[in-house]
Amino acid sequence: MLIRPRRLRKGDTLRRMVRETRVDKSSLIYPMFVKEGQGIVEEIDTMPGQFRYSVDTMGRKLEDLQKAGVNAVMFFGLPDHKDSCGSQAYDENGIVQKALREARKQYPDMYLITDVCMCEYTDHGHCGLLTPDHYVDNDRTLDLLARTAVSHVAAGADMVAPSDMMDGRVLAIREALDANGYQETPIMSYAVKYASAFYGPFRDAAGSAPAFGDRKSYQMDFHNRREALKEAMLDVDEGADIIMVKPALSYLDIVREVKDMTDVPIAAYSVSGEYSMIKAAAKLGYVDEERIISETAISMYRAGADILLTYYAEEIASCMDRGIIG
Repeated sequence: MLIRPRRLRKGDTLRRMVRETRVDKSSLIYPMFVKEGQGIVEEIDTMPGQFRYSVDTMGRKLEDLQKAGVNAVMFFGLPDHKDSCGSQAYDENGIVQKALREARKQYPDMYLITDVCMCEYTDHGHCGLLTPDHYVDNDRTLDLLARTAVSHVAAGADMVAPSDMMDGRVLAIREALDANGYQETPIMSYAVKYASAFYGPFRDAAGSAPAFGDRKSYQMDFHNRREALKEAMLDVDEGADIIMVKPALSYLDIVREVKDMTDVPIAAYSVSGEYSMIKAAAKLGYVDEERIISETAISMYRAGADILLTYYAEEIASCMDRGIIG
């Protein structure tokens, strides 16, 4: 008997019926930049189509997202003041805290997540406090990360997502949240975060490039695979509710292995460099933008992602509506 796999590819209805990878809008998270000031809708040069918003203008984007069916955002803050200890990160009147309170008031059904890190708030651009010889002080940084997470939840965050890659920060944040009565607040850990060239446009968008050196002493070497599994399991053991792999597209093998090894949901962050490369190629007419974003998104879900953080969240939701993916 001749086996014919092609039988199940005849016609769109049948192809959709037998799809192995199915996704919906509830799995999408949109990363959003908020900054101090008023009346700001400022396009990011290195990320065409993406903007920095002030608190009074961000509602336009939140409304568009909700209309598209994307109901979760992650806030990244751009403060007007930076110092050596990143004090605006945990200030109750910091930019993220103000954005949370306003979003919670105006869009109560929106699910609000915050990036917990110091790099956007320190004058040196590193993700923690520094020792006298300019090395990031892991243990002293933990207290500030925990303090930041608590301040975000107090201001209205539904979930916190530490991205700093300090050892022990998930446990420190979990203990601080529990001690302040936030036992039900989940932690999505950037557990597997590589030191990647794909972050370039984000650092321009957030003004978070390090003033000296690099982040290779705390973010992961992209040559390493076993280390990724170790990092993921350490964070699960410390209390992470969701594990993130970042970047996504060049690390699909890691997404798959982490998915197979853990029993918690897996998030993949399709980062700024991935977005900007597609944008640039589409502008030159080299690729079909919509087809590329659809195919790359499905590759991340197929690899094992349950959640996708992407600057293309609204466009992907539209593709789902029109049956291009889903």
